[in-house]
Amino acid sequence: MTATPEIVIYSTGWCPYCERARALLARKGLAFREVKIDENPAERDAMLARTGGRRTVPQIFVGDHHVGGYDDLYALEKAGKLDALVAGA
Repeated sequence: MTATPEIVIYSTGWCPYCERARALLARKGLAFREVKIDENPAERDAMLARTGGRRTVPQIFVGDHHVGGYDDLYALEKAGKLDALVAGA
């Protein structure tokens, strides 16, 4: 049995796309850890390292898989692929 991967969202408090990502995951009943990079500059550096330098938010990870931003998350959901990804399949 595969463990459920952790969902991490790197975000800021003022970002509308971050809010959309949070809302999509909440509607699906998925738990996630939010890392607000505007409140902790060290976390911004960690995000840049994980994303290969991408600076925009949100940056979303499911386990070690870099989903990308909100549009990428929404595309996975629309294509019916998000559930399998978060299930660890």
